Amino acid sequence: MKLTFNKTYFIVFILLFLIEVAIAYYLKSGFIRHTFGDFLVVILLYCFFKSFLKGSALPTALVTLCIAYVIEFLQLTTFLEVLGLKQKKWANLIFGNSFSVQDLVAYSLGIGVTLYFESRDVLNRLFISFTKNGN
Repeated sequence: MKLTFNKTYFIVFILLFLIEVAIAYYLKSGFIRHTFGDFLVVILLYCFFKSFLKGSALPTALVTLCIAYVIEFLQLTTFLEVLGLKQKKWANLIFGNSFSVQDLVAYSLGIGVTLYFESRDVLNRLFISFTKNGN
């Protein structure tokens, strides 16, 4: 992997981050908050990594999925308490506070969709189409 900056992935990362913030702020429960947000967060992380690292999609996707799984399995422990972050709202929001197999499924589906889009070169096609229509 090589360090580089990819504006397209970074724009998608920012858009997904804003969507995640809106979900966290406006929705306190339900499918979108608890499942779709987890689906999106792995795509967000993937786009963040691809914003700064040039490499093939599969290794980046697998690293992203592993990070999501590790954070989910950490929720089975008292790691936030050990770090002194148990009472911090932002820490509970970012890292979660209860393990769920449903979250693992959402992460897996998010990475699956990401790899599908990458295999179809969807981001580059959208970006090229958008810039052509913008002129």
